[in-house]
Amino acid sequence: MKIISHRGNLEGRIPEDENNPDYIHEAIESGFDVEIDLWLYEDGFYLGHDEPEYQIDLNFLKNERLWVHAKSMETAEFLYKQPLIHWFWHETDKMTLTSKGYIWCFPGYSCKDCIIVDKNGRAPSYNDNIWGVCTDYPYRWRN
Repeated sequence: MKIISHRGNLEGRIPEDENNPDYIHEAIESGFDVEIDLWLYEDGFYLGHDEPEYQIDLNFLKNERLWVHAKSMETAEFLYKQPLIHWFWHETDKMTLTSKGYIWCFPGYSCKDCIIVDKNGRAPSYNDNIWGVCTDYPYRWRN
């Protein structure tokens, strides 16, 4: 099963560090893929959940370990033309497809062979039916 760190978290939420490029690198170095939040803002690229915070360059996003969550329609329109970046966009949809064809479920939803979003750090009983998990607690899922 694929375990994806949610915004770089490894052992629970640390909101002040989430989406920080150094924090993301730490999660990747720990062996996890990472879901990040991306904004296209004033002709630049920024990471941040609720707003643009950390400016990055386009090459940062071309890492096969990143799952890029486009945070605006403008960001999604740009990413659509970037074949080397694995991305997705959703708001409250029960599920969406990533640019590489993976099923990404909204928190609280699940289906066979999908990626679920775990917010509480407890591996659910249906984990044999899912393809992966995006979680703030990747170490718990690894063990």
